[in-house]
Amino acid sequence: MEKFNYAMIGCGMMGQEHLRNLNLIDDANVVAVFEPDDNMAQIALALTNGAKRTASIEELIKQENIDALVISSPNFLHAEQLEQVFQETKLPVLVEKPVVTQLEQVEIIRRLAERHPAPVWVGMEYRYMPAIAFLIEKVNDGILGHPKMLTIREHRYPFLEKVADWNRFNRYTGGTLVEKCCHYFDLMRLLVNANPVRVMSSAGIDVNHQNERYKGEQPDILDNAYVIVEFDSGQRAMLELCMFAEGSRFQEEICVIGPEAKAEAFVPGPNRFHNPDLGTAPIPKVIISPRDKTQPQELEIPVDSKLLAAGDHNGSTFFQHQRFLNAIKGKGKVEVTVDDGLKAIVMGLAAQHSAQIGKTAVITNNGFSYTIS
Repeated sequence: MEKFNYAMIGCGMMGQEHLRNLNLIDDANVVAVFEPDDNMAQIALALTNGAKRTASIEELIKQENIDALVISSPNFLHAEQLEQVFQETKLPVLVEKPVVTQLEQVEIIRRLAERHPAPVWVGMEYRYMPAIAFLIEKVNDGILGHPKMLTIREHRYPFLEKVADWNRFNRYTGGTLVEKCCHYFDLMRLLVNANPVRVMSSAGIDVNHQNERYKGEQPDILDNAYVIVEFDSGQRAMLELCMFAEGSRFQEEICVIGPEAKAEAFVPGPNRFHNPDLGTAPIPKVIISPRDKTQPQELEIPVDSKLLAAGDHNGSTFFQHQRFLNAIKGKGKVEVTVDDGLKAIVMGLAAQHSAQIGKTAVITNNGFSYTIS
């Protein structure tokens, strides 16, 4: 079997999840990594079959045996590293979300990506969580009628500790509604199949990180929010985020309502955070509730234990890599484009700004910018 050789840029917590999942794909092999932190680098190398650690990205991309790149470095590095990769290689790229963290980076990356000759895939793993993927399939099948309302709820644990505590500050993450919630804005666009026109949000820093200080500076990342999005089709969506609710049975809950039925997906948080004193972790499920009052259909959507052990995203990283590899081979298309990733980021940046000043953000430039009214 022909092996496809990957190189990794960034091997922290998410990079290591990518490594574990690539190890589960027979024709994938990681041959080089770039990771400045010695501890993270050693953990990552132990997950490979003899990969080389390089001292720079320049050295990494000069390796002759690389077929694809994965970028999973801290958020604020993505745009700069993508620019370098686009300018110096013709390799396929999977870049973790968020693609950028600042509005002025959107057009730069978009133009460079348009000219890149190989597949570029944005890591929106939540599309591929099995329960959410099943929900998307049912919505696309039309069993709800044309969806009218969408609610996404995430009740979870606080932000984890990262190398050099970069995820404690908006200037490095893009803000909580970018870093954490671009997944959900991507799902909104996908599920309603329309373009956002207005974003309104209310958010706060009310519980977490109050007593933390980093070089004397208090974190400024949000820990809870409500966001309402209006679409050009007249559809509406709402996000409810709470990052001090780790006792919740399910971490993600998604509800789509149409004139014929309601469909809901329920996804538990990572297995490693489940309290065994509460019994076994819940199994993801989807509930279809017809409007005609016939019996709701409740379907369990189990995930293979090997996939659960390989990461924190309910098996989705594995399924995403399968599809990315198919795109590299020419056997499938890029399902999450740079444009998809950038439009989700613009929604997140607009939501951050709206919460900050208490005004509505208007999405402009076909979803690639916004203004505040």
